[in-house]
Amino acid sequence: MSQPMVPAARSRLPLRRRPPVLLATGAARLIVMLKPHRVRRVLSVLRRGAAPATASQALAAREVVVALSARCAGEGCLQRSVATALLCRMRGVWPDWCTGVRTSPFRAHAWVEVDGLAVGEPHQSAAYHRLMVVPALPQKRLPENPS
Repeated sequence: MSQPMVPAARSRLPLRRRPPVLLATGAARLIVMLKPHRVRRVLSVLRRGAAPATASQALAAREVVVALSARCAGEGCLQRSVATALLCRMRGVWPDWCTGVRTSPFRAHAWVEVDGLAVGEPHQSAAYHRLMVVPALPQKRLPENPS
């Protein structure tokens, strides 16, 4: 899996846009230390009131999370997916948050998706058997916002 180098990506994100991303990645780090059923419970509570995210909104959130967090840019898929979902929530939207496993070869993974498609992932999420999903609650989507 090739990921962009973190220092190069950091220089492209203005200082004024960093605090919410850092808050999301820090909160995600704490959330992923919980037991799985508590992670699902916390995320289920946090998604309330959010409109379903569009693919571009989820991808924008994922890109800035990866840009500012070396842990999320690497193999930290659980923290990356939770941070992406939290940052989306701060922007008033929620993607589907998913975890799953595949058997050949065995691998566990966590990701966000929109309309059944994984966002920003180099592989197909269809190869994974979903174990946990915190879906967006059905309601009207918010219009695209480039910020």
